[in-house]
Amino acid sequence: MVWNLSEFIFGKRPDTTLPERVLISIARQQQESEKLIGWVQLMLALIFASLWAVSPPSPNTFSFQPVPWAVLTYTVFTLGRLIVSYRGNLPNWLLIVSVIMDMGLLMTLIWSFHIQYMQPPSFYLKAPTLMYVFIFISLRALRFEPKYIFISGLTAIVGWVVLMAYVIYSVPDDPMITRDYVKYITSNAILIGAEIDKIVSIGLVTIVLGIATLRGRRALIRAVLDREAAQDLSRFISPEVARRITQADQAIQPGDGEAIAASILFTDIEGFSAYSETVSPKVLAATLNEYFGAMCDVIDRNGGVIAQFQGDAMLIVFNALSAEPDHARKAVQTALEIQKVCASRTFGQGTYLPTRCGINTGDIMVGAVGAQDRLVFTVHGDNVNIAARLEQLNKTQGTYVMLTEETRAAVGDGYAFRRVCETVVRGREAPTTVYTIDAD
Repeated sequence: MVWNLSEFIFGKRPDTTLPERVLISIARQQQESEKLIGWVQLMLALIFASLWAVSPPSPNTFSFQPVPWAVLTYTVFTLGRLIVSYRGNLPNWLLIVSVIMDMGLLMTLIWSFHIQYMQPPSFYLKAPTLMYVFIFISLRALRFEPKYIFISGLTAIVGWVVLMAYVIYSVPDDPMITRDYVKYITSNAILIGAEIDKIVSIGLVTIVLGIATLRGRRALIRAVLDREAAQDLSRFISPEVARRITQADQAIQPGDGEAIAASILFTDIEGFSAYSETVSPKVLAATLNEYFGAMCDVIDRNGGVIAQFQGDAMLIVFNALSAEPDHARKAVQTALEIQKVCASRTFGQGTYLPTRCGINTGDIMVGAVGAQDRLVFTVHGDNVNIAARLEQLNKTQGTYVMLTEETRAAVGDGYAFRRVCETVVRGREAPTTVYTIDAD
């Protein structure tokens, strides 16, 4: 019951211990917030100075003017802290001291009004500058750390109590206390209830802002965790797939998908199984990583999206996960550039990795397959299978790029296609006309 009430008031706690990188990310955001706080406080100091400069001259006949000195002190302190915030993360003790100093200087400024204008101490209790207390408290909410809000609010309450006590006890023979509200409004008399109202208001604003900030902090932590998880997952799935999943109006269910005309490029390294038997797993992994890095450059440059890795093979789609009107031509161009890269450079420990490619164009399904709690977002359908079969057909035909009649027709002119054969692709009854095109 208590736990549920706590979550109802303060929001749900993060489910796991925060990783170091998440703490660093949050600290970085708080550092940026502290810079923003510094700029706002510097703006407030300039407002204080401007208001004093344009206000009517004080009747104070003494040479000492407390208000400009208080404003100057606050401006110098704020400017110094702003500079420190740009040089690194402010330590916890400095933040606490600065919060107390902020409120202390504001209270000192309010206290100095009765000297500046040669009035009884009760004069400053009616100064509208008290409203800045709430601004100073709310500024601390920008860091999403409730403790600084509570420190600021508590300092303000203590400061106002001290100011009240100074009024009451500075002139023991004339505390100037009244119960008459009209007299309180129209004279320098003080109404204890009114001052208590101010203290209660400061306390309630502090509590509400503290709770709201704690709820916001927990929401921020969950958001940072989700963002970090999304960034990590984006290394395992394509950004296009990630966008489809995260921007879906409803949670994706097994079988959700859409039919779309696209081109499919299936690649596989020739003789990779034999090569993998001759090197250590570490060398094999390094070689594959280097190879995939080079292939990804080619694929990205032509607008393709890797829908799936299968060992050393890749399933690449055009116009399925991102719009690409000239998808058939882009698929063919990608296959040709892959041939050039594989023929012109080595990978790992000086190994050439010739790559076979199969290309097909037609309607495919784009969506989620799997169980309710374990899904794979990919492309599937008969036309995807044909691309995979053509890649394998390269073995018997002595070629490295094979494509269907549908792809050749979609590409049109510009390439010297050569008809290879008609073959019955496994899983189909009708023969498929197959073409090839040699890399330049």
